Amino acid sequence: MISKLDSVLMTQRKFIFHYKNVRWARGRNETYLCFVVKRRTGPDSLSFDFGHLRNRSGCHVELLFLRHLGALCPGLWGSSVDGARIGYAVTWFCSWSPCSKCAEQLAHFLSQTPNLRLRIFVSRLYFCDEEDSQEREGLRHLKRAGVQISVMTYKDYFYCWQTFVARKEKSFKAWDGLHENSVRLVRKLNQILQPCETEDLRDGFALLGL
Repeated sequence: MISKLDSVLMTQRKFIFHYKNVRWARGRNETYLCFVVKRRTGPDSLSFDFGHLRNRSGCHVELLFLRHLGALCPGLWGSSVDGARIGYAVTWFCSWSPCSKCAEQLAHFLSQTPNLRLRIFVSRLYFCDEEDSQEREGLRHLKRAGVQISVMTYKDYFYCWQTFVARKEKSFKAWDGLHENSVRLVRKLNQILQPCETEDLRDGFALLGL
């Protein structure tokens, strides 16, 4: 399982540096992805796995995760004994939001795996300052594909600290500006995804013949 290979817990310094939601993120050229995979094979059967990854050998971390799905999600493309497909719920906590190319490939992959649900929490938005940026459209593409995209807030950083960091019983301490930057990024993400919601309304009206 990938969590056995890559799940050496992150150091406190590495987590703080790469996940800090600062406005100017100089030197943070890698993307880290902490993941939780939940598997449901029946109403009373649930298992989960977790770990973390980062960019490797020029491969973006989102696509690297997909490469390991066979190990992380056994039976994803098959079915259980009763013929039903095994359901998976995957949660990512990413230091950067996906680039446009990764978003496109993720959306295509998810269209072929309806039994996998993906939720993404991001610490910072990647190249989303320009209104017509490809990265903004990539995020909208993911939303249309059914992905839940959210900005990390204090409770998400706390969860990651407890789950993915070698904290040595040290409590998570919010850095200066964590809350303010989260609020700013939540507003920006909502503005980016707003056109997607408008399109959904138009489609609904079209179906009603309005």
